[in-house]
This record gives sequence, C-alpha cells and structure tokens, in this order.
Amino acid sequence: MDPAEAYPPFHRLPDEQRVVVTGLGAVCPLGNDVATAWRAMVDGRSGVGRITKFDASAFENDIVAEVRDFHPEEVIPSKDLRRMAVPAQYAVVAAQEAVADAGLVINASNAAEVGVVFGSAGGGYHLILEQERAFRERGPRRVSPFLISHMLPDSASGHIAIMLGPQGPNFCPASACATGTTAVGEAMETVRRGDARAVIAGGTDEPILPVLVAGFQALRAMASDPDPAKACKPFDARRNGFVVGEGAAALVLESLASAKARGARCYAEVIGYGSSNDAHDMEASHESARGPVLAMRLAIRKAGIPLDEVDYINAHGTGTPLNDRVETAAIKQVFGEHAYDLAVGSTKSMVGHLMGGAGAIEALATVKAIHEGIIPPTINYEVPDPDCDLDYVPNVARRAEVRAALSNSVGLGGHNATVVFRQLEG
Repeated sequence: MDPAEAYPPFHRLPDEQRVVVTGLGAVCPLGNDVATAWRAMVDGRSGVGRITKFDASAFENDIVAEVRDFHPEEVIPSKDLRRMAVPAQYAVVAAQEAVADAGLVINASNAAEVGVVFGSAGGGYHLILEQERAFRERGPRRVSPFLISHMLPDSASGHIAIMLGPQGPNFCPASACATGTTAVGEAMETVRRGDARAVIAGGTDEPILPVLVAGFQALRAMASDPDPAKACKPFDARRNGFVVGEGAAALVLESLASAKARGARCYAEVIGYGSSNDAHDMEASHESARGPVLAMRLAIRKAGIPLDEVDYINAHGTGTPLNDRVETAAIKQVFGEHAYDLAVGSTKSMVGHLMGGAGAIEALATVKAIHEGIIPPTINYEVPDPDCDLDYVPNVARRAEVRAALSNSVGLGGHNATVVFRQLEG
C-alpha cells in the first residue's frame, strides 16, 4: 500500500488532525532570537566567519558559522545550566522562545497533551572529549557524574521537558543532517494521530570542536574562500564545500482545533512529510537523486496538493558540488516543467550547516517565508552552473506570495526528509 493512501488530503482532515505552527524560536549564527535571525536572512547577511572558539592555527580551513554572544544564564538557572551540554542549552533557549511565542502555557492540566520531538545528530561532544581526557590523565574517579546524561542525543529533548514541563511523547530523531526536518515531520505525525495536542519540535547541534572540525576537513568538503562570508556558494559554479555551523531552532506544532480554542496565531499549516534513504553510501548522495525524489514525492502525496501549488523550496543546498547538482536534478524529476517556476533558495549560504539543527532552522525560515511573503536569498550566487539551472533567488530577498513550500534535507548515511508547509485556509 502506498503510505500516502492512509492520509486524505489535508483539507479533508478534521481540525483535530490538521497541524499548524504557532510558535518559533532560534539560536543560530545569525542571531539568538527569531526576529534577529530572520532580519539577517532577509537582508542577506552572512553569519560565517573564522573560528574563535579555539586556536585553529593548525587547521588549513578555519571557516565556520558560530553562535555568538550566547548568554543562557539569562534564562536558565545556574543549577540547571551546569547539567546541560551546549546543544541542550541551545535547544532549551530556542524552545523557551517558541513556547512563549505560541502563548502556550504548560501546566498540570495539559502537560500530558504536550510532547517534545527534538533531534540532534550526536550528544554533548565537548563534555565527552573533556571527560575522556580527564579519565586518561587523572583516572576514573575524576570522571563527571554528568557525562552519561550529556552524551545522549536525547539530552536536549529531556532538558526541554524538565525546563518547560511537557509530559507527553518525547523522543529524539537522529538522521544526521536530516535530523531537524525529521523531527518536524515526526512531530506533525504525533499530533495528527492524536498522541499530543501540541509538540515542541526542532533540532540542535554543536560540532565546532577541534577534532570534529578536523574530521570535516578530512572529508575535503569544507568550503574555502579568502573572504569567509563568501565561502558558502550553493548552486554557484564556483562552489567548493559547506560551512560547518551550530545552533538550534524550535517550532511549536499544534492541532488546528487546539490553536483555535486558544485563539493562537498560526504561522502556517504543516501538511506533508516524507522520509527516505539512498541506500548507497555514508557520505555521497546517489547520482540518480532517487532518495530526495522519494522523500519529496511522498511528502507531496501525503499533503494532497497539486505540484503547481508549490511556490518555494528551502533547499538542503549545502554548497558541495555533488549535493547541489543532485538536489537540482531531484527537484526537476519531481516537478517537471514547474521546477523552473519555483523559487529554490539556500539559507545555508548565510547561516551555515547546523547539522542536526539544519532542518529545523530551515523549516523556521520556510514558515516565515509563507507568513511574511518574503523569500530569503541564496547569497554568494554569481556564476551560473549549467547543471544547476533553476531560480535560486540570487543575493536579494524577494517579495512573493508563497502558497505552499517544501523544506528539504539530505543527510550523511543517505537520509532524506521533506516537510510541506502551506498557508492556513479555513
């Protein structure tokens, strides 16, 4: 049976099964709240620079996208902060903003109806490395009692529940660079099947550590340029890699019935989700584009909308030669001639690649594009590539009505995920 057959078109669902976005939160290289980060995206500003978190003089490539001026102690009590790895701190701050933005009060009367689906590509890398060094140098008695809880990928989702109080379904998807998109999609499914009325969804990561940057460098996939702000060049013929980033984004997904009952503002409706795997290679996408094609087609079939209703795709768009070529081919396979009518943008050109948080910040940008009627640009796009011949919204944001939009992710291990958002009607 086609999995999409279990889903009637979104507009035929009862309000209890229709899912809307009512809150947004962000901690990322463009800013530590949604308003700041969105303004930077619209202005086409870059959050990419050189490493400041550690001495990178031994590295041949020190271009990354760091979170800056982050002060979690302003909103997280010190006793709780000590128990949180940095990715969990990013996640909790983003989730707090999203819940406040949604006007969602979580208390004893509704806690069991609120869930958390918050992903991470890994656990608290920093403490793991630090405690391994402590073990080697000072012995087992000097290992921190916080190590085990910090190293778990679900540390962020657990801390969000502890800090904000939701007691409903709580889990952590981990699908590499597709994690954030997977989390948003699975959160939609959680609400749609009635397991929760609202879900705090998103992704987080903190991969800017010496050994991890060395690992990315060893892949020969990191972007380089004399000007760090111009390093990430998705879909441009000169592109030569991606920029490692860090941060988190959170979205509150809620049943339309719940949002209406609360009188909540709805940014957009979440109407489809598809997931797939290339079944090919841990690092490289299959040249046929079969994985992203399957994820997009499944998401669109579940949504039940015609292809020509989609106006915008927030692409995975890393800036690596293979990824951008394959994603362009996938979009053309799915949309046919309509592919040339679409706006296809890469916000990674500005924010970098947040790994486990990437799909979440991109879902947030997609929702804002629908709500605000502004499509963020792909910056640093100057030299067209014959293999990448779509409309990539080069360098300047565009005012446009966005009826429906896709947010795409492609991850290491062959993971692919797509979420479809739409203007709320009815």
